Amino acid sequence: MATIYLDNAATTKVDKNVAEKVKKVFLDSYANPSSQHSCGKEARKLVETAREEIANFIGANPSEIIFTSGGTESNNLAIRGLAKANPEKKHIITSVIEHPSVLETCKDLEKQGFSVDYIGVNEEGIVEGADVKKKIRKDTLLVSIMHVNNEIGTIQPIEEIGEVCKKKGVYFHSDCVQGFMKLGIDVRKMHVDLLSVSGHKVHAPKGIGFLYVRKGVRVSAVQTGGGQENGLRSGTGNVPGIVGLAAALSVKQEVTRIRKVRDLLVKELLKIPGTRINGSLKKRIWNNVNVSFYGIEGESLMLMLDKEGICVSTGSACASNKLSESYVLKAIKVPELYIHGSLRLTLGEISEKDIKFVVSKINEKVEKLRKISPFKLEMSDGK
Repeated sequence: MATIYLDNAATTKVDKNVAEKVKKVFLDSYANPSSQHSCGKEARKLVETAREEIANFIGANPSEIIFTSGGTESNNLAIRGLAKANPEKKHIITSVIEHPSVLETCKDLEKQGFSVDYIGVNEEGIVEGADVKKKIRKDTLLVSIMHVNNEIGTIQPIEEIGEVCKKKGVYFHSDCVQGFMKLGIDVRKMHVDLLSVSGHKVHAPKGIGFLYVRKGVRVSAVQTGGGQENGLRSGTGNVPGIVGLAAALSVKQEVTRIRKVRDLLVKELLKIPGTRINGSLKKRIWNNVNVSFYGIEGESLMLMLDKEGICVSTGSACASNKLSESYVLKAIKVPELYIHGSLRLTLGEISEKDIKFVVSKINEKVEKLRKISPFKLEMSDGK
């Protein structure tokens, strides 16, 4: 049975060319990049070449790129590191739909005496720049707003928020894990001071990412050790991963084709009674569909689809082992009996034929689940 993989927001398949380059580094350039002998210098050259390529890709300077293990570490380093280096300001602003690595970090800082404002979003899942502006105080240290939401795929007005922060003299961090390589990123135009990226979301290996830190921004290390990465991230450099991340910059993004297939998927799903699409369709990343089916459990639907070779998720893979309502869907006021029946489908290598098969199986399984559901189907318009 062939597998249809529709969970690319959770992780992506490593690109073949990327994998070949990573394998070569594992076999040929295995030295510690901090070592001073010739083999170490060779590995270090690979790291610095990759750093320069990544910096050029986002409009940064190489010295502003700090390699990490991925998005979660980058977010922690950005928020904790900034808070540690600037203790005179104790106020942080973020949104209620951020990734857990941002929300849980902010909650932890609250225990350490920080004040955090969690801004709501409109029913389309968008943060309003005006709401950010209203919350900024004299003691505001940081605003942290994601570029693209990991569950519903909504695109936030990063340039607008960045402009507000710049005028107010407040640091601005953006978790760009879901937007990197899918949307254009220029750190100068976005007015970001810190920006987080993860490699495994863009066909690079797992265990590699980076944090952009604008020159002049005070950030302290949150772990001690050998002082690698400008003293901000100690630990032996992951040379294969770093090379793989830079190589992934050349992976072609099939925006037009995937958007067309995504739109077909939305059209066909909405033919199923009691179905709604969550979040804005206009201000949305081109490979994301977050859909809810009235009166069923999304977890059950996901498991039934898995038996048919269709891989989907019920929300953020970083928290999907916890059977609780999606805080993102609650934030955009999705009715409770729709929240429980939600799926996230994020597209990659898939055809229109595959989409029609997927929709037929979803329709079949939804009908089965509704027959045993204690909830009467009273709504057929998806509202």
